[in-house]
Formats: sequence, structure tokens, C-alpha cells
Amino acid sequence: MFGKMKITKYIAAFFIAATLTACSTEEEEILSGEGNLSIEFDNAFGDSDLILNSTSYNSNLSEKINISSVKYIVSNFKLETEEGAVFTYPKEESYFIVDERTISSQFINLKNIPAGNYTKMTFGIGVDQEKYLFGATGQGDFLTLAQDAGMMWSWQAGYKFVVFEGDYTSDNTATPTAFAFHMGSHGTALDNYKEVTVNFTNSARIRTMLTPEVHVVANVANILTGTTNFMLDDAPQIHVDAVKSPQIAENINGMFSIDHVHN
Repeated sequence: MFGKMKITKYIAAFFIAATLTACSTEEEEILSGEGNLSIEFDNAFGDSDLILNSTSYNSNLSEKINISSVKYIVSNFKLETEEGAVFTYPKEESYFIVDERTISSQFINLKNIPAGNYTKMTFGIGVDQEKYLFGATGQGDFLTLAQDAGMMWSWQAGYKFVVFEGDYTSDNTATPTAFAFHMGSHGTALDNYKEVTVNFTNSARIRTMLTPEVHVVANVANILTGTTNFMLDDAPQIHVDAVKSPQIAENINGMFSIDHVHN
């Protein structure tokens, strides 16, 4: 009787060990290889979806704005796993232009990422000095892409990191008046490149056969009402400005958040 019970225990222990080994092996297989990550940049104004040319938004209490163009450069993506390992996306492939007028530009697909459970993402707004100092011939296809998208002043002046345009009215300005904020670095004299880190709402489980989707919300109201408040009546046109451009850059740095991650 006791002999049979001992044999039964040995058999049970064997199957438990085999099951644990199989699970461990299966997990190792899942976390091997590479996969992709899809990132959607969804522009908003406050709690409202951003709609160009047809919706009036309240800004700074006394001003109403109609937005005609929102474009920005995102770059230098880094992903961090729940264990703290950081994957840096290849620099030469890491520059993108998000344009509210072009739906396809709002979806970025990062490829060949090591399988893992990722919990946060860092990316740049604009083009870093290291890239710019490669010179015009070192920009690859991105220079032509930026020129065609209207995201350059000139090579000497540099890239426009953000374009924010439209018209506005206020208590003091009854006739719709054009505004334009163009923020970027100015050659090497003024560096407004900044990086943003956002925590995911849940881990993005990148696998060879699984591509998570990260939904990023960009609240463009923050351009006007972030760390520094801008009244369009005071300055409807801001381009290269040693004081105001860095303030705009700081506002933009705070306009991104994660809505959700879909695995």
C-alpha cells in the first residue's frame, strides 16, 4: 500500500516538474526573437478631438482660435522593459513627421524590437544637434521629407520642430487674425530639442507574432497654456525667438500622454 502511494507521489512530482519545465521553455520561446510596435499620435485640444479649419476652441479665456495646421517631428525612440533594460531604436531610422492633415503620418511602426514587456517610452521632439551636425549630406532622406513638408526654414537656420497655425479672435481683436508658432533650433546657436518620457498604462507585450498598439494623445492646447501662457494678442507670430522659443519648447514637452496600450 505504502509502496503504491510512494510510486504515485513520484509520478505526480515528475509530471509537475515536466509541466514547470515546459512552461519555462515556452516563456523563453515567447521572449526570444523580435517584434514590432505601432504608435498612434492622436492630436487633441483639451478634452476635444482636434479638427482643423472647422472648430473654434477657447484659449486663455478671452481668445477663440481656429487651427489650420499642426505638424511636429518626433525622433530618437527608446523603450524600457519592466526589468529596466533599454532598447534604443536605430538613429538613422528614428525621425518622423506627424501631420494632422495626413492620417498615415499619425501611425508610426517601429520594427525589429527585441521581444519583451515594455513599460515606458522616451522620444525626442525635433532633431537633435548630433543629427544636425552630420551636415546636409548626413541627413539621408529625412532632409527632403522635411523640406517637402514645410518643416525647414533653410539648412543654415535648421528644422522646424513644430508648426502650429490658424487664426484667432479675442475681446480686443474682432477680425480673424492669423497666428503662427514655428518652434525649432536655430542652427547651433539655439538648441530647443527636448525629450519626453511617458509611462504606459499597461505593459506593451512585444512578440514575434504580436504587435502592441500604443495610443499617444498630444494635447496641442498645451502649446499656448503650458508652463508659460501665451496670449495671441501679445504675440501672434513666433518663429526664431531666443526667449519665447524655449518657452514654447517647454510647453510642448508637457503635451504628450498615454491614453492606452492595446496588446
